[in-house]
Amino acid sequence: MDLSTLTAWLREYARLIDENAQHLTDLDAAIGDADHGINMQRGMSAVVTQIDEAPPADMAGLCKQVGMTLVKSVGGASGPLYGTFFLRMAPALGTDDTVSASDFAKALRAGVDGVVQRGRAEANDKTMFDALAPALDALDAALEGDTDLPGALAAAATAAEKGRDATESMIARKGRASYLGQRSVGHIDPGATSAAMLIAAAATAAGSTS
Repeated sequence: MDLSTLTAWLREYARLIDENAQHLTDLDAAIGDADHGINMQRGMSAVVTQIDEAPPADMAGLCKQVGMTLVKSVGGASGPLYGTFFLRMAPALGTDDTVSASDFAKALRAGVDGVVQRGRAEANDKTMFDALAPALDALDAALEGDTDLPGALAAAATAAEKGRDATESMIARKGRASYLGQRSVGHIDPGATSAAMLIAAAATAAGSTS
């Protein structure tokens, strides 16, 4: 993983968010504030603008820039959560030109740990964690089996999608959706959906630059 691939990841994620903004908002309309897609679209558009106008010199700097931009530009809980994810990734990546696949996986894990600390989410709470946690487990398992990073991220993306889909049968225990109780069952979590897109974008970027 290097700076150009990391940048490609963010651009691809912005593309996916823009393409699926209405879908994310529709999902959020069922159990939340009906603004997740709009908020994420605004945030990722700001991220790309920042990259274009002031491209950071290293991966840590890029993650810090992205994290701060998301905190400032994304409304609701998503801004602090996604912002924390990237801010926690930054020190784990360091200032080297490239990092190994295992070190990139550790940086992703640091990001998710930050999300957990910020949101106090656990497995089966019907949140973005339900997509991210299985994705990282699949990533680690694939890398331990000597799969290259593009292949391991592809496995992680598949696991994230399964985690996202599993939220449909869960009762929400965090955020506005938790107010619905049993009525939150039958709806896929919008945060888990945007999180699955994050991992899918990483797999696409790694595959296209490998």
